[in-house]
Amino acid sequence: WLGLQKIYSITKQGNYLLRMELQDWRGNRRHIEYSFSLGGPSTSYTLQLSRTSGSVPNALPEHTELRFSTADRPGDTAGGARCPQNHLGGWWHSECEETNLNGKYVESRSRGRLDRGKGLYWKPKKGRYYLLKSTKIMIHPTDLKSLD
Repeated sequence: WLGLQKIYSITKQGNYLLRMELQDWRGNRRHIEYSFSLGGPSTSYTLQLSRTSGSVPNALPEHTELRFSTADRPGDTAGGARCPQNHLGGWWHSECEETNLNGKYVESRSRGRLDRGKGLYWKPKKGRYYLLKSTKIMIHPTDLKSLD
């Protein structure tokens, strides 16, 4: 984990894209990209997303301020749910069921099943759970010429 403060320091320098790469237990790989903004510590690292592309349905709310929450620093969630305590990891939760890419790593049981609340998963509003073996979250500038 690079850490929220370091990511915030990088992203406040310009416009960046957020890419999430997901791999399920059968080896299938999918991705999703967002344009995004990340607030600083005074906003609990509020994240705002706008989907730009991807091969997996969106599971995170767009154009909504999502506060990063952990077990010791709960954020705002629908119905006051205690997502980080119940789903083992800090994340930008709006509802506990949509996604958990920073939970406890749980190995798959027979036929690719695992305890959804404890492992890594991606759940679109209208769709099935993607139970995940691995995730990768990356950022890159929208203007790649700025790297020259």
